[in-house]
Amino acid sequence: MAAASVWSVDPRTGKQREQVAVEATAQEVDAAVRAAHEARDALADRGVRAAFLRSCADELEAAREGLVETADAETALGPVRLNGELARTCYQLRAFAGIVEEGAFLDVIIDHPDDSATPPVPDLRRFKVPLGVVAVYSASNFPFAFSVPGGDTASALAAGCPVVVKAHPDHPALSELAAKVLRRAAARHGLPDGVLGLVHGFDAGLELIRHPLVAAAGFTGSVRGGRALFDAAAARPVPIPFHGELGSLNPVVVTEAAAAERPEEIGAGLAGSMTLGVGQFCVKPGLVLVPSGPGGDRLVKSLTDAVSNVESGVMLDHRMRDNFVAGVAERTRLDGVESPLTPGAGGEHTVSAGILTVPAGKLTREGEHDLLLEECFGPVTVVARYTDETEVRAVLSRLPGNLTATLQLSAEEAQGQGRGAELLAELTPLAGRVLVNGWPTGVAVAHAQHHGGPYPATTSTSTSVGGTAIERWLRPVAYQNTPEALLPPELRDDNPLGLPRRIDGRLER
Repeated sequence: MAAASVWSVDPRTGKQREQVAVEATAQEVDAAVRAAHEARDALADRGVRAAFLRSCADELEAAREGLVETADAETALGPVRLNGELARTCYQLRAFAGIVEEGAFLDVIIDHPDDSATPPVPDLRRFKVPLGVVAVYSASNFPFAFSVPGGDTASALAAGCPVVVKAHPDHPALSELAAKVLRRAAARHGLPDGVLGLVHGFDAGLELIRHPLVAAAGFTGSVRGGRALFDAAAARPVPIPFHGELGSLNPVVVTEAAAAERPEEIGAGLAGSMTLGVGQFCVKPGLVLVPSGPGGDRLVKSLTDAVSNVESGVMLDHRMRDNFVAGVAERTRLDGVESPLTPGAGGEHTVSAGILTVPAGKLTREGEHDLLLEECFGPVTVVARYTDETEVRAVLSRLPGNLTATLQLSAEEAQGQGRGAELLAELTPLAGRVLVNGWPTGVAVAHAQHHGGPYPATTSTSTSVGGTAIERWLRPVAYQNTPEALLPPELRDDNPLGLPRRIDGRLER
């Protein structure tokens, strides 16, 4: 049986652009993983890794025009957005290069022998080593930042782990092009092509997660797809870590004082956040608790006016468009749900943004309205109107884990007056990033960033954005009473690599 063709499709028309590849067979997946496994030693030198990551950024920038043109043809995200995303991706690669050079991520700890301790302490030296081959599952909505050259790939390579990427079917041509660019960067440093493998196809994705030489996986996508891969990773004879980002409602709580103080500002800000990228951001605010009364009414009017000025947009593919239209229709049929601005089909290939409102009391108990507590991927948000803080707490108690949670406070509440601190404490267990008087769309690449959260937002406690994302692909090893001549250079007393270390309990630099 011939392998299925992989086509690049224009989401603006639904028409096929070109055949890009064929779906990988089990034998081809095996070959890609084995090539990656054999490339591990080539990534052992931290200096080479750092230079490679910088060259990846340089090569991506040199190929910018063709990359952005191809990405726009396959995603309809537009050159402005895609140029910004590519710049973010290059910045991220260079940031990891700096982390690799610094070496703190190795977490070197040395305890010299201490016979006076209870029990006695032998000579112990601990640091972190790469796990091995990492499988990366590309995201649809970020064709650069969460795909072939994205954060999972960058952090895995920084850790010293070769990568095999399962391309997303929404941008296969871009995936092929980006992989060639990264391999060109690898060749500049004498690294084999195997450091970055690429496969296409649903079955190939399953073969990849099951391959015995794959040591860990990173995924960004749907709850259904991510959970299937997570279960497959756990069911292997040797289970492996699966770092999956699956779905998030990203709740927002607007206090009564905030709604009274700046309803128009909050409404306009929410409109911009929920419609950004046609509502296809993983941190889109999907549920907003707004007080009943005049302040809340003004906020909803401001939100409605701002969203009504947003033009219909093209989603990443027609399957997502159809799911959005069907999901919105199902929600609007629920008792008590109203639509100040009806979202749905904007045209044959587009969708229109909109708002659904519901009394918060409908969400405080289990029932058909639970659908409103699930992510609806696309440009829609649910505004739940609450009568008192008891309803706010009741709704929050029913929410699943999220990537973000946002609190909109008045100026006085932000200074510690009122219940701002209590509300912040109630939101903290729900999400990995908690915002005050801001909007969650926009995930900065920074050392302190955390992009993750309680399940189903993610399947682990790690972040996929920021410097600590590298920790996902490492494991600690301790050497006991090992002669100096046999120790890895990172653990020797003379510190030949100049690494930051903790020695006998004290941090040294």
